[in-house]
Amino acid sequence: MVQDRIDLICLSHLRWGFVYQRPQHLLSRFARHRRVFFFEEPIFSGGKPRLEFQTDAESGVHVVVPHMSGGLSELEVERIQGELLAQLLGVARSEEYMFWYYTPMALGFTQELSPSLVIYDCMDELSAFKDAPPALHERERELFQRANLVFTGGHTLYEAKRDQHPDVHAFPSSVDVDHFAQARKPQPDPADQASIPHPRIGYCGVIDERMDIELLAGAAALRPDWHFVMIGPVVKIDAASLPFSPNIHYLGSKGYKELPSYMAGWDAAMLPFARNESTRFISPTKTPEYLAAGLPTVSTSIRDVVRPYGDLGLVGIADEPTAFVAAIVSALKADRTGWLAKVDEYLKTYSWDITWKKMTKLIAPRISKTPVEAAVSAKLIEKEVK
Repeated sequence: MVQDRIDLICLSHLRWGFVYQRPQHLLSRFARHRRVFFFEEPIFSGGKPRLEFQTDAESGVHVVVPHMSGGLSELEVERIQGELLAQLLGVARSEEYMFWYYTPMALGFTQELSPSLVIYDCMDELSAFKDAPPALHERERELFQRANLVFTGGHTLYEAKRDQHPDVHAFPSSVDVDHFAQARKPQPDPADQASIPHPRIGYCGVIDERMDIELLAGAAALRPDWHFVMIGPVVKIDAASLPFSPNIHYLGSKGYKELPSYMAGWDAAMLPFARNESTRFISPTKTPEYLAAGLPTVSTSIRDVVRPYGDLGLVGIADEPTAFVAAIVSALKADRTGWLAKVDEYLKTYSWDITWKKMTKLIAPRISKTPVEAAVSAKLIEKEVK
């Protein structure tokens, strides 16, 4: 293994143990070649400010959680976060490091530090999400000025950001094909899904303001003989606002490793996203995951699903309950042999490994001191990932 001397410090608004998604996929791969520290937002647990250290056993990523007292002003929280981050750099003896931002709000406590490289992996348009901080737009403008590289989580987001920085690259959500292809094999149903009748139409992911709950309720009402399986945490919305009927089943959060066993028991999959500002720029990770699992899939007209999946005939697109149900009916009746061949051909060049490799090729020349070192670094890393 090539071990790069520069540590990666990720500044994230997401918890490492929340939902296994883009940050976990990418940073786990970076951790094979360098030390990776995942610096989370603070937990207000009381007592003196401190850092909680955990190391993810599977990936080797070091998860760092700041703890502090509640009732502090925003300025005090940022000051303490800066002090705790400086403490981390000291304890880790991190002489050279890069910052990998998922949230521009972290600029409030990192501006005084001097990383060798600044990368902004803009996976979502956070300003469009519920309860977004008022200062987010301004912080993002500042981050564009500081960043050496900007990655976006989809093509629509790339189109929105490409004129704001000279070095922006689109890296849509990808997939671990082998992991989800396990769902194509017959296997026992998980206990909490086993009693749910067929046909089952499944969804897995965060259930929040991006969910079109009226669409879900309407589809369930139109087809009381179908059963809609909902997997994932409910966040930022009142769970009582979700539609409840005998054929909608909320199974809660499941671990990433468990997902193929649930998907193996579905007849089709869905992406019932609302069409609003919070979904305008999303590139749902579940789209290629459903396809890798061999599941006929229907989505609302999210732009990064329509392009390319809808255009290629890999995913059905519909927005209203009647049309959504009709699209699922067509997907269930369609001959899967030809469709699966198209899916597999598309996914051949589509993986988190490929995404990480392309990112690495952009990063490698920028983390070395001289042109000679840059060339050596790029060749070593490229050799390692082949």
